Amino acid sequence: MRWLLLSVGILTELCGSTCMKLSNGFTNLSASILTFMFWAISFSVFIYALKYFDLSFAYAIWAGMGILLVSIIGMTYFREPVSLLKIASICIIVLGVVLLNISDLLLNR
Repeated sequence: MRWLLLSVGILTELCGSTCMKLSNGFTNLSASILTFMFWAISFSVFIYALKYFDLSFAYAIWAGMGILLVSIIGMTYFREPVSLLKIASICIIVLGVVLLNISDLLLNR
């Protein structure tokens, strides 16, 4: 259940960030409204997830996975430039998230 809550928080944050780009500086009303709706859902669900996770761990997962997924959407859907440095940087963030998971498992045995 705790991973489901965190996953929903991450996915709705992803939707909110994507809608933020689609809002075109608040000129697209429907995308602007969806931005606020998705972000409200994301933060609300994240608050419930924090009942089951340490803040430092949950926020790192939430932010790290958000960065990874938003970067993928930006590069594929919005055709943002891709470089080796950008991909390497994202991989370092993912490595950090993986190491946090490992440390959490070891500390909470």
